[in-house]
Amino acid sequence: MPERRRRRERARADRILAGLWRLRLPLPWPAVPHVNAFAIAAGDGVVLVDCGLHQPGGLAQLERALNQAGLRLEHVRLLVCTHAHIDHYGLAAAVIDVSQCELWMHPAHAHATVAATDPAARLKRRIEIALQSGVPASALERYRGQHGDDDTGVARVVLPDRDLLPGVEVETDLGSWQVYETPGHAPSHVVLHQPDRRLLLSGDHLLGRVSLFFDYDHTPDPVGEFMGSLDTVSDLDVDLILAGHGRPVRDAPGLIAANRREVKCGLRRVRSALAEGPRTAYEIAAGLLGVEELNEMQVGWGLSVALSYLDHLELRGDVRRITAEGALDRWVSA
Repeated sequence: MPERRRRRERARADRILAGLWRLRLPLPWPAVPHVNAFAIAAGDGVVLVDCGLHQPGGLAQLERALNQAGLRLEHVRLLVCTHAHIDHYGLAAAVIDVSQCELWMHPAHAHATVAATDPAARLKRRIEIALQSGVPASALERYRGQHGDDDTGVARVVLPDRDLLPGVEVETDLGSWQVYETPGHAPSHVVLHQPDRRLLLSGDHLLGRVSLFFDYDHTPDPVGEFMGSLDTVSDLDVDLILAGHGRPVRDAPGLIAANRREVKCGLRRVRSALAEGPRTAYEIAAGLLGVEELNEMQVGWGLSVALSYLDHLELRGDVRRITAEGALDRWVSA
């Protein structure tokens, strides 16, 4: 029987409260079918927080969601990106072209903007890491086939008009939103906190359900950064988390604790695997996901998580990397 096609998703707007809408935008990835952008009333227009992926029909989907909220792209007075990953930043140039708004984003965006400028170099680097980590040729070819074109998911690289750093406030009709740096998921990640209404725009730092990803190969210890960022957010008075994926969440302390447990569980599983003998990062990744071989989607995601865990444990002195000329990297208990 022919494989059933996934039903075509359509964007929609959900009113969170007066002057605040969640824009649920479709993505082409089965494991991550949607991303949330948010429109916040600001004078005669809105502040748009994140904007979706540049893909065929992507801008039309954003316009559809805005229209359901009674808005148009021309109403966007400011675009704020919680981080520079393509599903949050990809349509930035297209939004700016129509609305003539400013873009505010954290300055550590090179992990995404450089890759979008030179996708061939980024793919080459990922292939090098994958080969050294023990990814089999079959899985690597599938991964290369999926990522080998020039479709970066970014309409055009645009740089921020203002760096989104602590001390910067985003003014809206709901009050001022304060910026907190929360690296780990991505070097450029920030969250926005509205203290009077106890709202947190959490991007991908905290999701509607616990699902971890660390953007590997940009900073020495993304896992340590993520855990520090959980501490940052736990100090904030939050009643409602508005996440980059999934539904809004009321229980901020519970969600933060669940993320901490997930990291600790992942680190424990890595240590347990290495207690049985040397492992490649690919073998660690497959074990974390409970599969024998990673598919093309899992290669990038699973390997990034496994390598991030291994680097964190290496910095703590719990594991070490064995590198021999002409051989795969292997990891052992220290």
